[in-house]
Amino acid sequence: MNKILKDKIIEVCDKKIAQKGPNVGLSFYAFFANKNDNPELLMEAATWWIMEHKLDHFEKAVKIKRLVD
Repeated sequence: MNKILKDKIIEVCDKKIAQKGPNVGLSFYAFFANKNDNPELLMEAATWWIMEHKLDHFEKAVKIKRLVD
C-alpha cells in the first residue's frame, strides 16, 4: 500500500473514531471524495479491502487502522 493511501486511511479512521467513538464503521469509500478524481488510488484501496483482506462492506475503523499500522 502506498504511503499516501496509508496516511489517508489513518487520518480518516482517527477522525471518525474521535467523532463517533470506537464502534464507528466505515467502508473504503470513506477515504475518498464523492468524485472519482483518483481512480488508481480508489482501485488500490478496493483491492486491499476486498481482495487482500476479504473485508465486509462496513468494518470498524479501529480494525482498519490496526490492519494499516
